[in-house]
Amino acid sequence: MSYKTSNAEGHVDFINTYDLEPMAQQVIPKAAFGYVASGAEDTFTLRENIRAFNHKLIVPHTLCDVENPSTEIEFAGEKLSSPIIMAPVAAHKLANEQGEVATARGVHEFGSLYTTSSYSTVDLPEITEALQGTPHWFQFYFSKDDGINRHIMDRVKAEGYKAIVLTADATVGGNREVDKRNGFVFPVGMPIVEEYLPEGAGKSMDFVYKSAKQRLSPRDVEFIAEYSGLPVYVKGPQCREDVERSLAAGASGIWVTNHGGRQIDGGPAAFDSLQEVAEAVDKRVPIVFDSGVRRGHTSLKPWLQEQT
Repeated sequence: MSYKTSNAEGHVDFINTYDLEPMAQQVIPKAAFGYVASGAEDTFTLRENIRAFNHKLIVPHTLCDVENPSTEIEFAGEKLSSPIIMAPVAAHKLANEQGEVATARGVHEFGSLYTTSSYSTVDLPEITEALQGTPHWFQFYFSKDDGINRHIMDRVKAEGYKAIVLTADATVGGNREVDKRNGFVFPVGMPIVEEYLPEGAGKSMDFVYKSAKQRLSPRDVEFIAEYSGLPVYVKGPQCREDVERSLAAGASGIWVTNHGGRQIDGGPAAFDSLQEVAEAVDKRVPIVFDSGVRRGHTSLKPWLQEQT
């Protein structure tokens, strides 16, 4: 299957992230852009993810005797230039021929943390080389075959990954009507999971998800932690019960998300779920957040929400 997208490198002239979307639409083929930019069904949850931040206001303090503030933090044992990290995103080659290699180089220059998707379009060694020592985590779509799971975890450990992020918020493909209208199929392969998805190119998202394990349980968290010896972040809890279930299974962190509203519509905004999750976690483990962040001040608001 022939697929052509941008191979451009260099400076991009933009002021905020909203400027990037029309630029991307000019260089990414229509069906692929629809997959990247859209959500499930009516896109209600996708839109709520953005809107929900308007309900949290930032009250600036004065006369605090500070200057030259820094965004540098220490997180999960790593010193980062910013609390903004790279969340797992599948199939970067939909947007640029270099795929995850280009993204990894950008994260390295930024000085933050990179999370590799199981459904990357570049294999692990190439991503590791591009990261040049930048700390990195691996997002795991668990296979139905434990032999394959062990093999992938062995590879992940060999490439120096510091944690595994288990995706629990999208175990089946959602009703993505834009993809159906556009007839979207993946035009590029996914080398990391080729053992159980040998023909990723030319397949629909439903096919891809059906190749992963849907019946996840706390036992899977325990298995990953025990076999890999790495911290496990459970990606997807949005309520107290799911937090407690994850922590009881040995999760080292909670990743609050609703998959950007991309797979399930009609649910709460991820930001609206954050306070309940933070109260349930009660500072026992770190919390990572995604979904709906579009500006610097919206990246600050999840931290403020956790403190209240």
